[in-house]
Amino acid sequence: MSERLLVIGGDAAGMSAASEARRRRGPDDLEIVVFERSSFVSYSACGEPYFVGDYVTEIDDLIARTPEEFAARDIEVHIRHEVTSIDTEARRVAVRAVDGGAERSEPYDELLLATGAEPNRPPIDGADLPGVYQMHTLDDALAVRWMIDEHAPKRAVVIGGGYIGIEMAEAFDRHGIPVTIVTAAPSLLDPQLDPDMGDLVRAAAEAQGFDVRTDQRIECIEGDDHVTAVACDGPDRIDADVVLLGLGSHAEVWLATQNGIPVGESGAILVDDHQRTQVPGVWAAGDCAEARHRISGKPVNFHLGTVANKQGRIAGVNLGGGDEAFPGVLGTAVTKLCDLEIGRTGLTETECQALGLDYVADTFESTTASGYWPEAERMTMKALTDRATRRLLGAQIVGGAGSAKRIDAVAMALWNEMTIDALINVDLSYAPPFSGVWDPVLVAARKARAILGDP
Repeated sequence: MSERLLVIGGDAAGMSAASEARRRRGPDDLEIVVFERSSFVSYSACGEPYFVGDYVTEIDDLIARTPEEFAARDIEVHIRHEVTSIDTEARRVAVRAVDGGAERSEPYDELLLATGAEPNRPPIDGADLPGVYQMHTLDDALAVRWMIDEHAPKRAVVIGGGYIGIEMAEAFDRHGIPVTIVTAAPSLLDPQLDPDMGDLVRAAAEAQGFDVRTDQRIECIEGDDHVTAVACDGPDRIDADVVLLGLGSHAEVWLATQNGIPVGESGAILVDDHQRTQVPGVWAAGDCAEARHRISGKPVNFHLGTVANKQGRIAGVNLGGGDEAFPGVLGTAVTKLCDLEIGRTGLTETECQALGLDYVADTFESTTASGYWPEAERMTMKALTDRATRRLLGAQIVGGAGSAKRIDAVAMALWNEMTIDALINVDLSYAPPFSGVWDPVLVAARKARAILGDP
């Protein structure tokens, strides 16, 4: 008799796990059923701002596989179905169709929670007004794009200066809509970047024409039958006919907490390195699941598609009868704001201080190509090194085209626990259109060594 795997959540982690489990176990051995609350599965949530901004013209281009394609692989997918409770003793879940219908009970032998993250939505008066949006699923992206196409808004306010905030600011800007970015943080991309690097992003944003307001809290969103303005601390009032809430996200764990599945100190579901929870037969992966930071050793919860896909694959390997451990995360990420590229990996200086580490920080300017190359762009890099072990701890990059993906070389060094003395001699490529003879990653190692001295 075959076993039954139920997957709650049909995006990166859930469908990666389902696909990997199916590769390893056929339908006669393992039945796989997926329940997804939204209208789509297996899509690029990270691509949503670029659909709104018209870099991507068709929503279907963000979808990797449809329910019908999964059905052809013997993976049964139910979109617009929400699991409302879990009985871990009886190994059953209660599920209902979002569009109506009676709740029903579904059995499982193994259950994977891939519920993802949900946007932070603080209690701001007026946040439910028409014209106020958040960016979570493809349904949200379609709604914002429709509003822009049909109503041609004249002024946008983005509340929040994180990844989604700056990416959606660019999306509005590409439609010719003036944008104000408001954040309670002291700088943009806080805490992903240290304040000094976040200030570089702010300066570039303002040079691009964005109105950026840091250290400001939203008091309310005004309007009657549609948003008309955002009121900030003090007398500030910003006219707006579209508002985007980009206030970050948190692991969606209510199904776990209401059903006795433990949550870790990061606020995400507690899992071991095989993605098993502490409840027999229940697994978790993706934005809803905890991970271990490879440098600090601390539990963390990063909402990144890269992490979700990898954790999902590990869960699928083990559900499929394999034996593989998830090795941890660094928080490596890149984004852009118009022509500005931003990358980060490992620990920030703020995090090093919180951990009590003895480190050196070096910030320097360089170029993306040889200085004499006509298309060379300026870039600023910040690197952090442990004083005692001389191990690289993290880096941040802000600069022009060709800057951000250099963070991958740093991530590789961090992953393999390289010291600056090892990194300084790594054989990186060189040609004038791509780099100076000393790539900025190598320059970071040289500068750290100049501070620390020879080993």
